[in-house]
Amino acid sequence: MTRPETLRVLIVDDEELARRGLRRDLASDPSIDVVAECPDGFDALRAAAELKPDLMLLDIQMPRLDGFEVLELLDPAIGVIFVTAHDEHAVRAFEVNAVDYLLKPVDPERLRQALGRARGRLARREPMPVAALTSAARPAGVPRDRVLVRDGSRVHVIPVEIIDYVEAQDDYIALHVAGRSHLKQQTIGAMETQLDPARFVRIHRSYLLNVDRLDRIELIAKDSRLAILRDGTRLPLSREGYTRLRAML
Repeated sequence: MTRPETLRVLIVDDEELARRGLRRDLASDPSIDVVAECPDGFDALRAAAELKPDLMLLDIQMPRLDGFEVLELLDPAIGVIFVTAHDEHAVRAFEVNAVDYLLKPVDPERLRQALGRARGRLARREPMPVAALTSAARPAGVPRDRVLVRDGSRVHVIPVEIIDYVEAQDDYIALHVAGRSHLKQQTIGAMETQLDPARFVRIHRSYLLNVDRLDRIELIAKDSRLAILRDGTRLPLSREGYTRLRAML
C-alpha cells in the first residue's frame, strides 16, 4: 500500500483553543504537515503567499477579515476546508456548492473524511467556486459594505461609499477612488450583484456608477449622453443605462 503524499496544511482561526484542537487532531496523521497557524485573515494571506500550503483549514467568523474575504484573495490553487460554528446560511452555501466544511466543535472522524476529500479535489485540481460561494453565503438583500483588493503582499480594504465608479477591464474590474484605481480579478456583473442597487447603477456595459458622484447628464448627440461626475470624469451612458439612471434621480 502506497503512503499518501504529505499534505501541507495552514490552520486559520482567531481562537487559540480551536487552533490547538485542530493541530492535536491532525498530529495523529503522519502524512499531514501543519506549516503554520494564523489568528486572523491578514496573517493567513501573508502565510499562504510565503509558505504555499496545499490546504487551509479556515474559520469563517474572524475579526478584520472573515473567511469568505480570505477566500476571495487566496491563491485558487490552495484547497480550503471551512471551519465554522453553526451558521445555517453559510452551511447552506457550502452544501449548494459542494464545498467541504466542519462544524465546531470539530469531530476528528469528520475531519479525517474532509481531508480525504480535499486530497481528491487537489489531485483533480478542482478550483473552489469562489464567486458562487461568496455570493450564496451573503444573506439575501444584504449588499457588501467593503471591497478587498490584493496588491502584491498588501490588502486594500475599500469602503463601498468611497468608490466613485467601477470599470470593466476584461476579467478584471478597476475600482476608481478619488483619482486612484484599484484592480481586482472579478467581473463587473458579479460586482453589480454585490453592491447596493440604491447607490450603484449600471450606466453602461463597462461602468457601474456611484450615483452620489453624479454632477449632471450631458447630451452630446441624438440619443448619445455622458454622465459627468463631480470631479469632471466623463463616462458613457448607454440607452438602457440612461433609463436606469433617470429612474434613480
